[in-house]
Amino acid sequence: MANPRADFVPIIDRPPLALPDGLRLAVMLVVNVEQKEFDEPTGSPLGQPGNKNLPEVPQFSVFEYGLRVGIWRMLEATKRLEIATTMTLNGSVGDSYPGVVQACMQAGWDPVGHGYHQIPLNLVDDERAEIRKTLHAIERQTGKRPQGWLGPGLQETFDTPDVLAEEGVKYVLDWVNDDQPYPMKVKAGSLTSLPYSNEINDIGIYLRGGHKAPEMLDRVEASLSTLLSDAPETARILPIAVHPFIMGQPHRFPMFVKMLEVVKNHPGVAFMTATQIYDWYAGATA
Repeated sequence: MANPRADFVPIIDRPPLALPDGLRLAVMLVVNVEQKEFDEPTGSPLGQPGNKNLPEVPQFSVFEYGLRVGIWRMLEATKRLEIATTMTLNGSVGDSYPGVVQACMQAGWDPVGHGYHQIPLNLVDDERAEIRKTLHAIERQTGKRPQGWLGPGLQETFDTPDVLAEEGVKYVLDWVNDDQPYPMKVKAGSLTSLPYSNEINDIGIYLRGGHKAPEMLDRVEASLSTLLSDAPETARILPIAVHPFIMGQPHRFPMFVKMLEVVKNHPGVAFMTATQIYDWYAGATA
């Protein structure tokens, strides 16, 4: 089966897009703010699905490090450098760790729904109920109803895009197949796919790839060079996905700061949140 959710339109065949202020490239920093449940094996790439040996204290502890320590380093750096930041958020975080969500909102982070718990939608009993629970929880905790969605583990069912559109979600980050936003096919309403990445993602780089701390910075610098010289000349998006319990570790954090500084100081490039990118694209293609 070919892709049922989008027409195949290669980037060379699309009308050119122009970002605001003459920018060539928008960088979307996505901080995944997630919770691992103490009494469940799911919720962490370190855990083993179906593990009966609970609690998983080592995995739980590493994951919670991000909420106790790592995210505060990230908050300080993004505030000091004035970085527009997207926060994909488990709805449970605001209920279990409310101070974390409050601090992120005070810093101006853009909340995106990311499941109530860190459980893929194809493993829950009722995905519509899970999506609604997530959106309602984040709206209650932040005062803002998320316009976007990133599925835990980027997982969907065959119905997920339709359900998201029906529930009022405007954009989704699950699809890692483009450098630009594009319209998705849904039964009712509309839904836009925004770029996301498994390549510039600290889970793939460090936990699964076993690379040293400078690897993410190296990939970002190489991506900037490629995307700014790509043909045809058109707006492109560079997503960077990080987790506080990974990139917030002391030996990796200096590379996180350096990465932000490199992007911020690069001509023709600016950080934009997911919602800012969606609003720009919706206006540019209206």
